Amino acid sequence: MGNELWRESATTLADMIRSGACSSREIIEAHLERIEAVNPLVNAVVEVRPDEVRREADAADAAHKAGESLGPLHGVPFTIKINIDVAGYATSEGTVALKDFMATEDAPTVQRMRASGAVALARTNMPDLGLRMNTVSELYGSTHNPWRHGLTAGGSSGGEAAAIATGMSPIGLGNDIGGSLRNPAYACGIASIKPSRGRVPDYNASSTIDQAINAQVMLAQGVLARHVGDVRRGLEVVMGAHRRDPQSIDAPLKGREVSRRVALVPAPSGGTTDPNIAEGVRVAGRALETAGYEVEEIEPPMLFESYLAWAELQITSMNMTAPLLDLLLGEDAKRFIQLADAGFAPASAESMFLMHQSRWRVASEWRQFMTDYPLVVGPTWTQPPFELGFDIEDAESALKVIEMIRFVLPANLLGLPAACVPTGIVNGLPTGAQIIGNLLREDLCLDAAQVVEESVGVLTPIDPRT
Repeated sequence: MGNELWRESATTLADMIRSGACSSREIIEAHLERIEAVNPLVNAVVEVRPDEVRREADAADAAHKAGESLGPLHGVPFTIKINIDVAGYATSEGTVALKDFMATEDAPTVQRMRASGAVALARTNMPDLGLRMNTVSELYGSTHNPWRHGLTAGGSSGGEAAAIATGMSPIGLGNDIGGSLRNPAYACGIASIKPSRGRVPDYNASSTIDQAINAQVMLAQGVLARHVGDVRRGLEVVMGAHRRDPQSIDAPLKGREVSRRVALVPAPSGGTTDPNIAEGVRVAGRALETAGYEVEEIEPPMLFESYLAWAELQITSMNMTAPLLDLLLGEDAKRFIQLADAGFAPASAESMFLMHQSRWRVASEWRQFMTDYPLVVGPTWTQPPFELGFDIEDAESALKVIEMIRFVLPANLLGLPAACVPTGIVNGLPTGAQIIGNLLREDLCLDAAQVVEESVGVLTPIDPRT
């Protein structure tokens, strides 16, 4: 039985530990064995802490035996993206330059997972500083898509998603400024949530510079798992105000009743959409309609303006720190930024002023639209996962990658929650839907994602495929 415990959800594992059906140590051993067996095929896990995790599991089992109060994830292993602080370990962010950059304390999300009883198992791969939608690290190498070797697992939380999809971890932590929790969830066929701005605290003690404006506006910490229920459980654990994050807030997860109208966007404007991807979105729409939602194919306002404002804010902020990026990034990451930045004029005070005015207009229009349509359901990527290296072939390929992620960008720009859920398998690769909600309405996103999951089923864990 122990060898198969890696197949179970985080919530099931917590229930099994609580009931005495198995121990945390048995669960940890099953996951360590799974990492040893499959990680060489995908390169998702980049740092394993077997001695420490065994000690933590034994402590969790001792607490259970002693009759102590147990948290919601007591004894359950979790994994952590390599740009999130874990005390005593390097926060390398995938770069050679930061490989010895040690963290002195846990990030708030890690603190809260531990406080829930969860056991830190391993760290996972990401592209240099998270600045590609393709998990290729100068320090750790490439993470492969578990559904097809040689394809991207998405990014920047690609190692985390691939680890979860292959059963190396039941639940994990990542972050998202341009789809980085959603891109890899889609590419690997798992679930995730990018929370609202301020819902989950964001802080790394290891950071040597104050948070840039693009991160203040658009970055969110979040949770990935194979099951929507686990994503919800993880969000409940990590959310809430924290003294280290001045934007973090306490707010209930469940909000007031609203209409069950859904705006379905199978093929968002601004570029092309693969027919199989659009059909995956319609699969979600049909599942919601069957469950009593009122689904209408209609597009939110000012989509193009939202894409442009995201790009201007992101690229301008990166340009302001260009000397530092030049020191830290590997050559492939530098090339992607150069190719992606090619079409943008240098920023000015006037252009930034106009961009923020545009951002405000987009937010105002979306708030009005979402009063009528509290959920917006569309694709995460509008094309299937691409081959590793495609994003840096030339300017055209870099722009194609940016075009295909376009529908993740409004949620970052506007600080809105967005859940991802798989919708099936086509040509051997997962399809999925992204469910965007109004500010602080993660509950609506996850409720809808649960409906889709119950209709489609859970696609993972899987053995890595060639």
